[in-house]
This record gives sequence, C-alpha cells and structure tokens, in this order.
Amino acid sequence: MNPTTAALRAGLRRGLIELRTTFTNGQDLWNYFFPTAVLLVAMFFMRGSTVPGTDFSLGARTLPSALGMGLLFGGLLGLAQQLIVDREDGTLLRAKAIPNGMLGYLVGKLVLISAISLIGLVIQLVPGLFFLDGLRLGDPGAWLTLAWVVPLGLVATLPLGAVIGSLIENPRNMGLVVLPIFGLIALSGIFYPINGLPGWLQGVAQVFPLYWLGLGMRSALLPADLAVVELGGSWRHLETLGVLGAWALLGLVLAPVVLRRMARRESGSRVAARRERAMQRVG
Repeated sequence: MNPTTAALRAGLRRGLIELRTTFTNGQDLWNYFFPTAVLLVAMFFMRGSTVPGTDFSLGARTLPSALGMGLLFGGLLGLAQQLIVDREDGTLLRAKAIPNGMLGYLVGKLVLISAISLIGLVIQLVPGLFFLDGLRLGDPGAWLTLAWVVPLGLVATLPLGAVIGSLIENPRNMGLVVLPIFGLIALSGIFYPINGLPGWLQGVAQVFPLYWLGLGMRSALLPADLAVVELGGSWRHLETLGVLGAWALLGLVLAPVVLRRMARRESGSRVAARRERAMQRVG
C-alpha cells in the first residue's frame, strides 16, 4: 500500500471514529438537535400561512430551503470551526509531523462534516413530514434531484470552509463570517420568496451558493407547479448546476493552496501563543 492510500484509509477511519464519538458528547448533541428543533417549531407555526399567490403551505415551502441552508452551515461553518479549534489546540501541528498526516486529517474532517450534514438533513426532514403536506418524496424525480444537489452542495461548501478555517486563527473572529451569512439568509429566499426584493438584492443573492442550495432542494421536494413563484418562473436546474459547480471549482482550486500555506506556518511557538491567548480569555 502506498503512503497516499494509507493516509486516505487512516483519514476515513479517523472520520468514522470522530463521528461515533460526537454522538456520545452532550454538547455536540445539543448543537445538532437544538437548532433543528427551533427550525421545526418555526415551520410548524408557518404551516397555516401560504406562499403568496398560491394555496401551498409556507411551512412546507420553507423546509426544503432550510435543508439547503443546513448544508451550507454544516459544510462551510462546520469545517471552518473544526480547523480553527484544531489549530489552537495543536492537533494540526501533530498531524503535520506525521507523513501524509495533513491528508489523513483533512479526509477525516471531510468524512465527519459530510456525515453530520447528511444526518442533520435527515433529522430535519423526517419530523417535518408528519405535520407538513405537499412534499413529494414519493416521486422518483425528487430522489434523482437530491442525488446531485446534495453532493454538489457539499463540494461547493466544504472547500470554502477549509479556506475560511485556514485564514482565521482566533475563534472569536468567526463572527466576521457568521454575520454576513445571516444577512444572506434574509436575501436568499430561505424563509420567504425573494420576488418582492429590489432587483439588485436579488442579483446579490444569486451570486452566492446559499440561494441555489435552497432552490435546488425546493426543486427536489416541492410540486412542479410551485416553480411559478421562483425567479424566472422555473427551477433553473442548469443555472443551479452552473453556479454551485463554479463555487466548487473555486474552492477546490483555492483550498489546497491555502491549506499548504497554513500548514507551513504552523509551529510549536504559534500553538503556544494561541494557547496562552485562549487561557487569558478563559481567565
């Protein structure tokens, strides 16, 4: 077995071990289930409202959008936070000291974050089926659409998460990323169609992957005739594929460069300095 294959297998095992461990940690379980519970409660109270111009439940329309939002949060923010924390406690430095250790580390994190994102999707979707009507999970076309939207969404967001996690050293600075994402949520039609927004705001929303993740998930799970309330009056599958593919390509080009640069700069003195700053924050 060559060193690269060994690192890939070690990374896969690492990811599965961390996945099993995370479901025995109360704090991690709270982080997974509490936001899901909040979203489901919100959709429960929205189920009586309708999408403007239709008699379709706004809650049922929101669920697929929230699933797309969950992919962004899991892939981008999840991986970024993991990298920041592991840089601060020296995990990345230890991985760097092992032959192909960084490759194995990154594969393990990709496995972990992808699995958590998919599990999060399931634990949002399944309860929603019991009180929201109109979702078309019985249609084979829905599963075919999910089969390309979900993996492409992860590929479009995970490398970006690696880039952000490599550039940010202080966990407190994650707010610089989280706050703009909350702004994008308001612009991207997650909780309400954006047709009423000014054209330039609609254009801003369509630059970023969040809008297209929400649209792709809606195209998979909602009735075909509900496309009339979307921009352009259609699900725009080709545009979804193109924009998410472009973000995936950008991330895949940037991530290796930024990760290598970050790995070269890691040293014992930098880890010690971060640990000292962390202790000062705790104190």
